[in-house]
Amino acid sequence: MKKLILFFLLAACGFKPMFSGNDTDIYVAPISGINGIELRNSLNAKFGGQRESDAAYTLTVNLSNPLTKYKALETTGDATWQEINVRASYVLSRNGKKIVSGSESASESYSFVRYLVASNAAYNNAVSNSINVLSEKISAKVIAATSQYESQQNAD
Repeated sequence: MKKLILFFLLAACGFKPMFSGNDTDIYVAPISGINGIELRNSLNAKFGGQRESDAAYTLTVNLSNPLTKYKALETTGDATWQEINVRASYVLSRNGKKIVSGSESASESYSFVRYLVASNAAYNNAVSNSINVLSEKISAKVIAATSQYESQQNAD
Protein backbone atom coordinates (compact mmCIF):
# COMPACT_ATOMS: atom_id res chain seq x y z
CA MET A 1 0.00 0.00 0.00
CA LYS A 2 2.84 2.38 0.87
CA LYS A 3 4.46 1.74 -2.51
CA LEU A 4 1.23 2.56 -4.29
CA ILE A 5 0.86 5.84 -2.42
CA LEU A 6 4.48 6.74 -3.15
CA PHE A 7 3.92 5.96 -6.83
CA PHE A 8 0.93 8.29 -7.04
CA LEU A 9 2.76 11.06 -5.20
CA LEU A 10 5.73 10.84 -7.54
CA ALA A 11 3.53 10.63 -10.62
CA ALA A 12 1.60 13.73 -9.54
CA CYS A 13 4.72 15.86 -9.05
CA GLY A 14 6.03 15.40 -12.60
CA PHE A 15 8.93 13.21 -11.52
CA LYS A 16 10.56 11.45 -14.46
CA PRO A 17 13.35 8.97 -13.78
CA MET A 18 16.65 9.69 -15.51
CA PHE A 19 17.01 6.04 -16.51
CA SER A 20 13.52 5.70 -17.95
CA GLY A 21 14.47 3.15 -20.57
CA ASN A 22 15.32 5.69 -23.26
CA ASP A 23 18.63 4.95 -24.90
CA THR A 24 20.91 7.95 -25.04
CA ASP A 25 22.41 8.98 -28.38
CA ILE A 26 26.02 9.23 -27.17
CA TYR A 27 29.04 8.34 -29.25
CA VAL A 28 31.97 7.28 -27.08
CA ALA A 29 35.20 8.15 -28.88
CA PRO A 30 37.89 5.45 -28.88
CA ILE A 31 39.97 5.36 -25.69
CA SER A 32 43.58 4.24 -26.02
CA GLY A 33 44.94 1.09 -24.43
CA ILE A 34 43.47 -2.23 -23.35
CA ASN A 35 41.85 -0.62 -20.31
CA GLY A 36 40.46 2.08 -22.60
CA ILE A 37 38.77 -0.55 -24.75
CA GLU A 38 37.19 -2.09 -21.66
CA LEU A 39 36.02 1.32 -20.40
CA ARG A 40 34.58 2.26 -23.80
CA ASN A 41 32.70 -1.05 -24.08
CA SER A 42 31.30 -0.61 -20.58
CA LEU A 43 30.20 2.97 -21.29
CA ASN A 44 28.56 1.94 -24.56
CA ALA A 45 26.64 -0.75 -22.69
CA LYS A 46 25.43 1.84 -20.16
CA PHE A 47 24.27 4.13 -22.98
CA GLY A 48 22.24 1.44 -24.70
CA GLY A 49 24.75 0.25 -27.28
CA GLN A 50 27.45 1.56 -29.55
CA ARG A 51 26.58 4.62 -31.66
CA GLU A 52 28.09 6.05 -34.83
CA SER A 53 30.23 9.19 -34.74
CA ASP A 54 27.29 11.32 -35.99
CA ALA A 55 25.35 10.76 -32.74
CA ALA A 56 23.79 13.75 -30.98
CA TYR A 57 26.41 13.74 -28.20
CA THR A 58 30.10 12.87 -28.21
CA LEU A 59 31.92 11.66 -25.12
CA THR A 60 35.71 11.93 -25.12
CA VAL A 61 37.55 10.15 -22.31
CA ASN A 62 41.24 10.26 -21.39
CA LEU A 63 42.22 7.33 -19.21
CA SER A 64 45.42 7.29 -17.18
CA ASN A 65 47.53 4.22 -16.60
CA PRO A 66 46.83 2.51 -13.27
CA LEU A 67 49.03 3.77 -10.44
CA THR A 68 50.13 1.22 -7.85
CA LYS A 69 50.84 1.95 -4.19
CA TYR A 70 52.18 -0.45 -1.60
CA LYS A 71 49.79 -0.75 1.33
CA ALA A 72 51.38 -3.40 3.55
CA LEU A 73 54.95 -4.58 3.93
CA GLU A 74 56.39 -7.59 5.71
CA THR A 75 59.38 -7.22 7.99
CA THR A 76 61.51 -8.44 5.07
CA GLY A 77 60.35 -5.45 3.01
CA ASP A 78 58.22 -7.51 0.64
CA ALA A 79 54.87 -6.02 -0.32
CA THR A 80 51.81 -8.07 0.57
CA TRP A 81 49.01 -5.63 -0.17
CA GLN A 82 48.77 -3.11 -2.99
CA GLU A 83 46.27 -0.58 -4.24
CA ILE A 84 45.75 0.56 -7.79
CA ASN A 85 44.20 3.89 -8.71
CA VAL A 86 42.79 4.70 -12.15
CA ARG A 87 41.79 8.22 -13.20
CA ALA A 88 39.78 9.37 -16.18
CA SER A 89 38.86 12.83 -17.42
CA TYR A 90 35.93 13.28 -19.79
CA VAL A 91 34.22 15.88 -21.95
CA LEU A 92 30.67 15.56 -23.24
CA SER A 93 29.84 17.77 -26.21
CA ARG A 94 27.01 18.38 -28.62
CA ASN A 95 27.72 19.95 -32.01
CA GLY A 96 31.17 20.99 -30.77
CA LYS A 97 29.76 22.75 -27.68
CA LYS A 98 30.94 21.42 -24.33
CA ILE A 99 28.00 20.30 -22.18
CA VAL A 100 29.89 18.92 -19.19
CA SER A 101 33.41 17.90 -18.26
CA GLY A 102 35.03 16.38 -15.23
CA SER A 103 37.28 13.71 -13.89
CA GLU A 104 36.70 10.60 -11.85
CA SER A 105 38.93 8.11 -10.11
CA ALA A 106 38.51 4.62 -8.77
CA SER A 107 40.79 2.46 -6.71
CA GLU A 108 40.89 -1.06 -5.40
CA SER A 109 43.24 -2.99 -3.16
CA TYR A 110 44.46 -6.47 -3.85
CA SER A 111 46.66 -9.07 -2.25
CA PHE A 112 50.14 -9.32 -3.70
CA VAL A 113 51.64 -12.77 -3.31
CA ARG A 114 54.90 -14.35 -4.36
CA TYR A 115 53.30 -16.42 -7.10
CA LEU A 116 53.48 -14.44 -10.32
CA VAL A 117 50.34 -15.86 -11.93
CA ALA A 118 48.22 -15.23 -8.82
CA SER A 119 49.61 -11.71 -8.42
CA ASN A 120 48.92 -10.88 -12.06
CA ALA A 121 45.38 -12.24 -11.80
CA ALA A 122 44.72 -10.19 -8.66
CA TYR A 123 46.12 -7.06 -10.32
CA ASN A 124 44.07 -7.58 -13.49
CA ASN A 125 40.88 -8.12 -11.45
CA ALA A 126 41.55 -4.95 -9.45
CA VAL A 127 42.06 -2.94 -12.64
CA SER A 128 38.93 -4.41 -14.23
CA ASN A 129 36.83 -3.65 -11.14
CA SER A 130 38.17 -0.08 -11.07
CA ILE A 131 37.32 0.38 -14.75
CA ASN A 132 33.75 -0.78 -14.02
CA VAL A 133 33.46 1.72 -11.16
CA LEU A 134 34.74 4.50 -13.45
CA SER A 135 32.15 3.49 -16.02
CA GLU A 136 29.36 3.73 -13.43
CA LYS A 137 30.51 7.15 -12.23
CA ILE A 138 31.03 8.66 -15.67
CA SER A 139 27.82 7.26 -17.17
CA ALA A 140 25.71 8.55 -14.27
CA LYS A 141 27.13 12.07 -14.64
CA VAL A 142 26.86 12.05 -18.42
CA ILE A 143 23.26 10.79 -18.42
CA ALA A 144 22.35 13.41 -15.82
CA ALA A 145 23.98 16.12 -17.95
CA THR A 146 22.18 15.02 -21.13
CA SER A 147 18.88 14.87 -19.28
CA GLN A 148 19.40 18.36 -17.87
CA TYR A 149 20.53 19.72 -21.24
CA GLU A 150 17.48 18.24 -23.01
CA SER A 151 15.18 19.72 -20.36
CA GLN A 152 16.74 23.14 -20.81
CA GLN A 153 16.45 22.90 -24.60
CA ASN A 154 12.79 21.87 -24.37
CA ALA A 155 12.07 24.77 -21.99
CA ASP A 156 13.56 27.34 -24.42
